[in-house]
Amino acid sequence: MVSTADTAAPQPERIVAAIVDDHPVTRYGIGHLLTSAGITVAASVGRAPDLHATGPVAAYDVVVTDLYLDATGPALAEIGAWAADTSVLVISASARPGDVAATVRCGASGYLTKHASEQLLLHAVRTVAAGGFALSAELADILHTELRSGPTPGDGSPQARLSPREEQTLAHLARGLTHAQIAARMGVRKATVDTYVERIRSKLQLGNKAELTRAALQRMSPS
Repeated sequence: MVSTADTAAPQPERIVAAIVDDHPVTRYGIGHLLTSAGITVAASVGRAPDLHATGPVAAYDVVVTDLYLDATGPALAEIGAWAADTSVLVISASARPGDVAATVRCGASGYLTKHASEQLLLHAVRTVAAGGFALSAELADILHTELRSGPTPGDGSPQARLSPREEQTLAHLARGLTHAQIAARMGVRKATVDTYVERIRSKLQLGNKAELTRAALQRMSPS
């Protein structure tokens, strides 16, 4: 006889999220959407300091946050600090080029406007929690133009020579795919993709995920 454990369907990976937004109705709406989709909302707070009071940020797979949490300006310092420990998805009413680029530069793994659909928000949360990058479609050109106008990471040579497979990997990273998803697309092992990414980092002198995404957007520009 085959046991129930042997025939049980695999359970989806559990995602634990935190929400930071100074508008209670927005927090409620995002929280309801996430929990309805099976995503655990372990914290929902209105101020950046309150998130730290809930425990270590690294305990969350993703922090979903507004960009402007008070009247003092964008919460870039807080987002950068959170991004050092976990993935951060920003959902903001602002589509200003400077806000989008600054958020990505400080380490955020995604940026959506508050016009995003429920489906896009859920997809972005899952993508970012899995280590990918998510961006509202209408922001792609804005971000690309803004990042090209700023300083280039590393040695200032965004067109440093990469192998065709490394170029392919970098393009997939810019589209928000995880290493495992890239491996499936390219028909290689995940360890091979990990190696490609490390070579890209070395050749382009890149550090974090934001810099990788920035380099990919720069390289995808028509010359």
